[in-house]
Amino acid sequence: MTKHELRGLTRRQLLSRSFAAGALAVTGAGFIAAPNAAWAVEVTTITPEQMATLLQMARDIYPHDQVPDQHYAVAVKGYDTEEQKALVAEGVAALDAAAKAAGFNSYVAAGWEEDRVKLLQGIEKTPFFQTVRSGLVTGLYNQKEVWPIFGYQGESFSQGGYIERGFNDIDWL
Repeated sequence: MTKHELRGLTRRQLLSRSFAAGALAVTGAGFIAAPNAAWAVEVTTITPEQMATLLQMARDIYPHDQVPDQHYAVAVKGYDTEEQKALVAEGVAALDAAAKAAGFNSYVAAGWEEDRVKLLQGIEKTPFFQTVRSGLVTGLYNQKEVWPIFGYQGESFSQGGYIERGFNDIDWL
């Protein structure tokens, strides 16, 4: 959300979007929790701060206000491995260094999505960014719990195909 898009938002909309946009708390050794404590993710290999950065990156790369944070957490949990540890550590350090050069304490501390996207554009050619971006395609969109949010009913072949199961039920055309 850009500064210009804030015009016309009510206070309630602004606050709800700030919480939906990934206001996370690092709650101690190896945990990141949502502000409402409805979900948490445990990390064993990378740091909670690195996981928080991955979560914010996921939201900024594939932004969907209607998708809850826990689905993004599931999508990036796969980077909490020994094989990915060095890539994540180096990538997050580079992203945070770019954020500091731009006047922010870290990537996550950059309050505006517009600012974070500019930081991501600066690293989009790196193996770190490409790995995270490509992993999110399947990590996020292959979650069956996310499908109804987008109106996808799942595969239809086993149920006779789409012709008899809503092929023509779109009302927006």
